[in-house]
Amino acid sequence: MHALFLNGSLKPSSEDSNTDALIRKVINYYEDMGITSEVIRLADYTIAPGVEVDMGNGDQWPEIFEKVKNADIVILGTPIWMGEKSSITKQAIERLDGGSSLTNELGQAIYYNKVGGVVVTGNEDGAKNAASSMIYALSHIGFTIPPNVDTYWVGEAGPGPSYMEAMQKGESEFTDQHVKFLAYNTAHFARMLKSSPIPPEGNVME
Repeated sequence: MHALFLNGSLKPSSEDSNTDALIRKVINYYEDMGITSEVIRLADYTIAPGVEVDMGNGDQWPEIFEKVKNADIVILGTPIWMGEKSSITKQAIERLDGGSSLTNELGQAIYYNKVGGVVVTGNEDGAKNAASSMIYALSHIGFTIPPNVDTYWVGEAGPGPSYMEAMQKGESEFTDQHVKFLAYNTAHFARMLKSSPIPPEGNVME
């Protein structure tokens, strides 16, 4: 089993990311369950705007898309900006949508039998708003969404400590519980779909 995390932080991997810090907690559970993981910092790539698998002219999304196709679990991670998911995360969703017309060997949407989830961080409100739109987008293009697969952390409204700073003073019991929910539920459904895939009756794309 393999999990792919698409981190939509606006920071490149040379800089610390609060979203990455929360992602790493999910990965710790996956490691205990024997699931391998890879994190892609989307800001490190040249991702062209558009809704095609390959927009050409140096577009690096096809490299990421190959990793999506090979993953059993795909987790979208985002910081919150102005109460919304980041622009890079939105762009990744658009590009995922661009591949949704492709099919698997049974003629279903290519994301069938893959499991999705989300990780959100921010220092003010907007986590549920961001998570709900991301969860819907993943479900709409064919990912299976188990229960309780949105883990998030937000601080007090207005300027203040971000996730990594806040965790130096103590862990968030609520967030950590939902990290566990996300890890175990995505793993369970991924294993279930691996052994018993969604049958093609009624959902083959024309």
